[in-house]
Amino acid sequence: MVYSRSANLAAYQSAGTHGGVAAADPHGLVLLLLNGALERISKARGCIINQVYSEKAQLIHRSVAIVDELRNSLNLQAGGDVAKNLDRLYDYVCRLLLHASMQNDIKALEEASRLLSQVRDGWDSIPKAQRILEAVKR
Repeated sequence: MVYSRSANLAAYQSAGTHGGVAAADPHGLVLLLLNGALERISKARGCIINQVYSEKAQLIHRSVAIVDELRNSLNLQAGGDVAKNLDRLYDYVCRLLLHASMQNDIKALEEASRLLSQVRDGWDSIPKAQRILEAVKR
């Protein structure tokens, strides 16, 4: 398993997102986190365009916190190469977001969004039977 349920729950709660966290399985929690980060990145992009920099900074800060929590909840031993690659990708996305915040760089936000969207889409494409099998293993 790449992520642990308790780590995901803590990550989601600390990221300040609301919704059906208690009812979500580990797979669903990761999707909620990724969607939360993507939503905030999109709003931050709008803030840069509209020159609302204080709100932009808060949104990017929240995005970094979510991605960092996803990174910290990776099970690097059990997750093998997938977890290690996600760890490096999340680190890169955090660096892109910090750069975007400091430089008001929309292209960096778009790159971070593209990468997280690919992770989300891949995560979302995991067959339901595989999700259930992973949940039973815990």
